[in-house]
Amino acid sequence: MSAIFPSPEWLKALEAKLNTDEQYARIAKNWEGDFLFIVEPGGPVKEQILYYLDLWHGKCRKTSIPKDISEVKPAFVMRSPYENFSKVLKGELEVMQALLTRKVQLQGSMAYMMRNVPVVLDFVRVARENTKEIL
Repeated sequence: MSAIFPSPEWLKALEAKLNTDEQYARIAKNWEGDFLFIVEPGGPVKEQILYYLDLWHGKCRKTSIPKDISEVKPAFVMRSPYENFSKVLKGELEVMQALLTRKVQLQGSMAYMMRNVPVVLDFVRVARENTKEIL
C-alpha cells in the first residue's frame, strides 16, 4: 500500500511497510532511536506538519502526528521545508547529502547517523516505495 505525501495515510502506510519489509528489518536490526520529522510549509503545504516514528531494531513500534513538538522527546529531529523532503522522496536529493549540506537539519547524534548510513538509506528506500504521489 502506498499513499500521497504528506498525509496521515502516508504515515500509517509507512508504518505498515516498515514492519513488513524484510530488507529493512535485517539492515536496521540494531537501530535504536525515534524520530520527529518536521515538514515546514512550502509549495502545497501551508502549515507545519509533524510526523513521529518510534523505530526500534528493524521495526516501527508506533507512529503519530503530534499537535505540538513538546508532545514527544525523540532521539532525532529532522526539520526541512516541504520541498527538500519531497526531493528526497523523489530521489532528486540524496538524504546524506541533504543532512551534510543542512538542507535537512538534524538534531541528535550525527555520529550515530554516520555509523548507521545503511539504515538511513534503507529507511529512505522504504519511504520512497511507500510514496504513491507527492502533493
